[in-house]
Amino acid sequence: MTRRLVFAAALAFLALAPAARASEPSEELANPALEARARAIGSELRCLVCQNESIEESNAPLAHDLRLLIRRHLAAGDSDQAVVDFIVARYGIFVLLDPPFRPVTYLLWLGPPGLLLAAGLVLSLRARRRRGAPPPPGLSPEERARAAALLGDHP
Repeated sequence: MTRRLVFAAALAFLALAPAARASEPSEELANPALEARARAIGSELRCLVCQNESIEESNAPLAHDLRLLIRRHLAAGDSDQAVVDFIVARYGIFVLLDPPFRPVTYLLWLGPPGLLLAAGLVLSLRARRRRGAPPPPGLSPEERARAAALLGDHP
């Protein structure tokens, strides 16, 4: 019981803990407004090494380099969109955690719903075929006697 309680407490702590930041103090900008913008941009970009984390959460060297690049562009006076456009131009649309709905990403956006729709269609067709099939014939008296003998049920 104690183990379960400790496990539940640890799980609750992890669920309620704030997202970890991988940025180092040496990366942070002196201007809090620029730093907040840099973190917002970094949270929208995928780490190309980890692929399941934003560059703000990743400890990969490439994520570190991208965080520095973002901060350098913001310090130079670039807008948020200009920074994102620069990184997308350099690394491709895959770097965005939430890619836009464009012809290049149609399969990404429409693939999962299309697969669900196809699976539902297949299941409904199979169910419709089963409903239309005649019920299997019953056992003859000889087959029932043989089944009872095989199962050890002697009348």
